[in-house]
Amino acid sequence: MDALNALVDPTIGLIILALAVACVALVVAVVVLWRRTSGLEGRLAGLTRGAEGQSLEAILDAHLDKVYAISRDVDDLATRSARLEAANRRAFQRSGIVRFNPFEDTGGNQSFALALLDADGNGLVMSSLHSRSGTRIYAKGVAGGRTQTQLSTEEAEALRLALASEAGAGTSG
Repeated sequence: MDALNALVDPTIGLIILALAVACVALVVAVVVLWRRTSGLEGRLAGLTRGAEGQSLEAILDAHLDKVYAISRDVDDLATRSARLEAANRRAFQRSGIVRFNPFEDTGGNQSFALALLDADGNGLVMSSLHSRSGTRIYAKGVAGGRTQTQLSTEEAEALRLALASEAGAGTSG
């Protein structure tokens, strides 16, 4: 051990001085890094602050809440749309009308046969016969594009026009 002390004694002052310089350099480096980090934190806070002074995290949370709300609204709209589409199949979508003059003593084609059908060909054929003494209206049910009762020529033509028409587009003869 005495040999070690003899070796270190002449250089101990130099070692202490080197360690002191290293400690001062490290303290200076820590101060410089602390100031730079504080400056960066201030700049980052300024960049991530929202219009109302909120943090980036608060802004992202608010946007995420909006995304979830919109997702729920879209699901609700999809459900409502499915219900409307199902109801729409039962609405009158096809029509055909034929105007005619059944009596020689009246002028013009004031009588008509009108067919109104849904997407499945269900509905009715309605006829209006106009004469000088009055107007009579008749209706016949249609199921699957067919009736159980005999149709007049004009009623059959109105039904044919309705069956041939595309959904939502009426035709007239």
